[in-house]
Amino acid sequence: MSLTMKIMIAMLLGAVLGVLVNLFLPGDAFVQAYFVDGLFKVVGAIFVASLKMLVVPLVFVSLVGGVTGLGDVKKLGRIGVKALALYLMTTAIAIAIALSLAVLVSPGQGMKVDAGQAAFKAKEPPPLADVIINMVPSNPVQAMAQGEMLQVIVFALLFGVAITLAGERGRHVLNFFNDLDAVIMKMVDFVMELAPVGVFALIARTFATQGIDLVLPLAGYFLVVVGALLIHGLGTYTAVVRLLAGLNPLRFFSKMRPVMLFAFSTSSSSATIPVNLKTVEKRLGVDSSVASFTVPLGATINMDGTAIMQGVATVFIANVYAVHLTMGDYLSVILTATLASIGTAGVPGVGLIMLAMVLAQVGLPVEGIALIVGVDRLLDMMRTTVNVTGDAAVSCAIARSEGALDRAVFDSDGDEAPAAPGHQDTRK
Repeated sequence: MSLTMKIMIAMLLGAVLGVLVNLFLPGDAFVQAYFVDGLFKVVGAIFVASLKMLVVPLVFVSLVGGVTGLGDVKKLGRIGVKALALYLMTTAIAIAIALSLAVLVSPGQGMKVDAGQAAFKAKEPPPLADVIINMVPSNPVQAMAQGEMLQVIVFALLFGVAITLAGERGRHVLNFFNDLDAVIMKMVDFVMELAPVGVFALIARTFATQGIDLVLPLAGYFLVVVGALLIHGLGTYTAVVRLLAGLNPLRFFSKMRPVMLFAFSTSSSSATIPVNLKTVEKRLGVDSSVASFTVPLGATINMDGTAIMQGVATVFIANVYAVHLTMGDYLSVILTATLASIGTAGVPGVGLIMLAMVLAQVGLPVEGIALIVGVDRLLDMMRTTVNVTGDAAVSCAIARSEGALDRAVFDSDGDEAPAAPGHQDTRK
């Protein structure tokens, strides 16, 4: 049985068990203490922690190897500009889809809320100048220890460029990184083998704690967000894969299934980086010189799913508070959310910070966020799936434009890609 099938079965069993616990044993102290907040919580947390454990070393080592593999600093700059432009473009399209669908359906229309019912205090967004300054680590070791991905990416880029410019001595260092990269990828294999158990625990606990009574009052909002996520995920990314990457979208989504299942289970783009990076390179055929840069960057700044939630939430909160939004307000939402996805990258709680910025921009009460927090966990699982799929689609498009896409790997059948040691250039 393939790993993807094992994960899907584990996810289904976990969802069924979680729903049964929520429906028939919601107040059972023994089940809650020893299973929901005991076994499921411990196993799920260990699984997510094991994924996050690999993120920083994998990103650093892969990015250093990718930069040196380019052999040209100008090419690195070109890839960076393309990635930034495509991520911004897909984010703008995502929020436009969300606003259009939300205006059409009008979730929250006629819903009454007391002024004191919603209470939410949003964190202040950091000044843009501070975000730019903080991209450069004053202490790279500390940045790695704290998981500051933008700082890790910047240091890895500089380190890779320095290795390239160091000549013969740099090649000795590069050989070490290539060997280290193969070892870390083997660790990724270990964690992936444990995935079905971790996924089962995560999904079981989520559905055991998220009752249907939380979803029903917000069914309109919930379904509109899900609809927008599906339209963007299946529509926009199909266009990117077909038109920009020249690939078969059905095969792309088929090969992305393990990554999408990981993202849905963990609700974390960062934790999914190891699985996504391996899949993009080994199954989609994107050369490591491109994937090692675009995948970690996308996990940090590509927030299409989050942007969709913000668009629908803005219309929902406006309807609840009976505030009329003009066309200018909608354009302002698109612009603010798109730029905020870059400007607040890497900040904890970035999704709610971005939403608070968008609401403030169009004069809506920030307290309205409290109305949607109850169902945000389930939606977070779905929008994370959209985010990581977008990272892979953009990576394929950029790889094709750079002549770094191996069609033979992409067209190969099977659950796993052909064996390829380390991160070697397998272009045909």
